[in-house]
Amino acid sequence: MRSQDTPQPCTIRPARPGDEAGAYHVCLKTGDHGADGEPFYREDPDALGRIFVGPYLAYEPELSLILEDAEGICGYALGAFDSKGFYARYEAEWRPGLCAKFPAPQGDPAGWTRVQEVHSWYHHPDYYCPEPYALYPAHLHIDLLQRAQGRGFGRRMMDQVMDILRQKGSSGAHLGVSIRNLRAVGFYERLGFRELIRVGTAEDGCIYMGRRLDE
Repeated sequence: MRSQDTPQPCTIRPARPGDEAGAYHVCLKTGDHGADGEPFYREDPDALGRIFVGPYLAYEPELSLILEDAEGICGYALGAFDSKGFYARYEAEWRPGLCAKFPAPQGDPAGWTRVQEVHSWYHHPDYYCPEPYALYPAHLHIDLLQRAQGRGFGRRMMDQVMDILRQKGSSGAHLGVSIRNLRAVGFYERLGFRELIRVGTAEDGCIYMGRRLDE
């Protein structure tokens, strides 16, 4: 019999239809710079997931992995083979629906809630790709619930997605991480990613990191 302190076994599997709700929940629970974002998004819990999860499950199923245990989905690793192509499809097919359903917030942005800020991203998306793009055209995104962290699953999932990218002929991948999420920065460094550029402020900026896959 497993004690309450013994971690549950987890399974890494390809994403499949019906995973959206569970994966969106993971995005919410890691949505505060890696910490629990639920207190900030109660009025629209799926606000973040509509950007950072949904399009990948829809457009890049071969690069979408799900981590699952007895309680349900507890993590994901997502990727896009060609970032500019992915963003072009997002712009043409995904974003119009978001903008139609969620009006752009009005008034002084300094007074916006977190939800209003994310809704503004629907209308003013950030498609930034670090240079040199030809070396790092793919991009990756991973989140794990706390119960699944520190057990090696993140590394395994990232390795699997990068293996798929390598098999498809990708030269390299980049990712963005909050400057405040020092734990994630260290994780990516241990995976072989190096800093490419920093954008934004020291409080709310983003570090873009890249790793070659063809060396």
